[in-house]
Amino acid sequence: MAGEPELHQPKNQEEEVTVTDQVENEPKGLICSSRSLQGYLTPVPWLLLLLISLGLFLLMLATLIQAVAVPQEQTHAGLEQIQQIQQQLTQFNASLAGLCRPCPWDWELFQGSCYLFSRTLGSWETSASSCKDLGAHLVIINSVAEQRFMKYWNVRKNQRSWIGLTDHTHEGSWQWVDGSPLKFSFWKEGEPNNDGDEDCVELFTDDWNDNKCTEQNFWVCEKPSAPCPRH
Repeated sequence: MAGEPELHQPKNQEEEVTVTDQVENEPKGLICSSRSLQGYLTPVPWLLLLLISLGLFLLMLATLIQAVAVPQEQTHAGLEQIQQIQQQLTQFNASLAGLCRPCPWDWELFQGSCYLFSRTLGSWETSASSCKDLGAHLVIINSVAEQRFMKYWNVRKNQRSWIGLTDHTHEGSWQWVDGSPLKFSFWKEGEPNNDGDEDCVELFTDDWNDNKCTEQNFWVCEKPSAPCPRH
């Protein structure tokens, strides 16, 4: 009612305890303000960022090392392939050298020259032309060793064979098909006798005989041998 004094209900003693009193009653070692908490928590994110940055740096470094190492490995592998190819080529050349024939098939090798002993007959002119078509010429005998070689093959055939010697340009002046003059001769006894205009020379048995160039004889071609590949 108006005029009556306000009644104040007594407050609980616990409620009368102020916040200040609560703080004062708390142990001082446990008191932490928000500002002090920030001081303890602030270094943690920076340490995490440092670890992440270090990890990224190490990853980039490893990637860079791998990027540099890969071309070197590829270069090393390329060098190994080149060396293998070179070894294979060396082996291939060695095989070729083992299979190499200085002379074509059916030709015989002697002292750096190849000799073909014909299996058909022909005149001296036809024989000379046939040898020329093969990249050769009628045989030129210019040593004792070569004459012995020819005798051996002539005995095997036991036939008359044309050689590259003639005097059809100047009678009595014998020349080889390459134009060189006669230096060594292996005439039969009594030859050459020019019996009936005999201007061409044949290998007969062991020695030489002049005969008519139109006679049908075998012939012998000669050409240089081909070099074989080196190891």
